[in-house]
Amino acid sequence: MAAQVRAVAPEERLPARKRAKTITQAAKSGTEVELLEALQARVARAVQDRDTPPRDLAALTKRLMDITRELEAARVKDQEAGSDGAVTADETWRPQAL
Repeated sequence: MAAQVRAVAPEERLPARKRAKTITQAAKSGTEVELLEALQARVARAVQDRDTPPRDLAALTKRLMDITRELEAARVKDQEAGSDGAVTADETWRPQAL
């Protein structure tokens, strides 16, 4: 799928990016997804850091993969639960749909 491209007016600005919470902020007042995102970013930085001892890399990498799976599951759970707060109307019952 090709990206949509359009001309922009000179006064148009990019929307402000939502700043990620720190682990402490997410633990204190964030959602499960925000906490997992903060943990994922922190562990990923540790894995990438050249000063991380080689003996720690296996455990950190495994934990990073675990957090990634937990994060995906939490996002799916939020989507299924309608976490965006949208209220949807009930559908009309149609017996022929059975």
